[in-house]
Amino acid sequence: MKCVIAGGNVKVLGRAVHSLSRIGDELYLEPTESGLSLRAVNSSRSAFASFLFAPLFFQLYEPGSAGPDTELFRCKVHMKSFLGVFRSLPSLEKSVGKCLILLKPCASRLVLQLHCKYGVTKTHNLAFQECERLQAVFDTQHCASRLCAPARLLAEAVVHFPPTLAEVTLGTGPGGKISLRNYVEDEAEPSKTMVTELCLAEDEFQSVAVAPGSHITFCLKEFRGLLSFAEASNLPLTIHFDEPGRPVIFTLDDTVLEVHLVLATLSDLESKSQSPSTNGVSHLPAPSDDFADDLESYMAAMETSEGCSEGPPSPTFPLHTPQPAKSKPQEEEQEEEEEEEGEGAVPGTPPHKKFRSLFFGSVMTPGRPGPTTTQEVLAEDSDGES
Repeated sequence: MKCVIAGGNVKVLGRAVHSLSRIGDELYLEPTESGLSLRAVNSSRSAFASFLFAPLFFQLYEPGSAGPDTELFRCKVHMKSFLGVFRSLPSLEKSVGKCLILLKPCASRLVLQLHCKYGVTKTHNLAFQECERLQAVFDTQHCASRLCAPARLLAEAVVHFPPTLAEVTLGTGPGGKISLRNYVEDEAEPSKTMVTELCLAEDEFQSVAVAPGSHITFCLKEFRGLLSFAEASNLPLTIHFDEPGRPVIFTLDDTVLEVHLVLATLSDLESKSQSPSTNGVSHLPAPSDDFADDLESYMAAMETSEGCSEGPPSPTFPLHTPQPAKSKPQEEEQEEEEEEEGEGAVPGTPPHKKFRSLFFGSVMTPGRPGPTTTQEVLAEDSDGES
């Protein structure tokens, strides 16, 4: 893979890397015929971001060649290493004329060259690791609510919340107002809790199509990262969401750029008890038919590799052959479930106890070492105290 980025687009790429650095510790690069894809996912699999740069974004774009039975090479690099190349955005704009990105699979090196003023060339050789395809499975067409607003409007709204705030609630109010409010735990004492709520009129948005009384709670850190990119790029931000517990999807669309940010949302305990088949981790031996129907109602089918004859495994459990369940007392089963949940806890955002995990699919490249069937992964909910 070889691509050349010229002029102000170098800074745009740098902003994208800064935004992705708020998501995860690894950067996934996948050159395709439709453009270069940069992706990141957090450790708890509750946040996923994807930047797809079209070939027109580059001065030169060569994704590489692939055989009839093989796919284009994809890799992942350490986020800090890649971010170090674009750390100073003002310096990129003032001194860098163009950037060359060269992927050398044989040498196991990702080369980034910055061609600066006065004939100075900075070359960075980054080690990479060949990886699977990482893709969050979602479908914006099945979301019941949709908002579209200038990025500046939302950026000026979230600036009123402290930087240490972890979660924010987006909801609809009377008169068509859209509100942003800091999330407060139910068990928090009212006398010791400060609530900040900002209401936006419907006419401040470019388009509003929301279900009355709907609301979702999501992590603010990753949202701030996308807002900073959207505001600097002067692009409108579209929010697709459904009921609490289902992923919220933020999108940016341009002629040379396509951005998706998918975040897990806080599940509503009441709706969860009424409809246990919604998207989330279940501790049943196998997902019910209701679970599969509900999952397919808002998530796109994951691409499967050729030759896969068996159906996808249960997204709730690891990939192994299911064993017949033995009869045990109910108390012992509950204790084992609690132990399994504790072992699977992952520190970080979002709050572990109530957030639903995202549904991910990863596909190994045919013809390379490793399994050739599609693997579907659903990160377990963590039960640690937030």
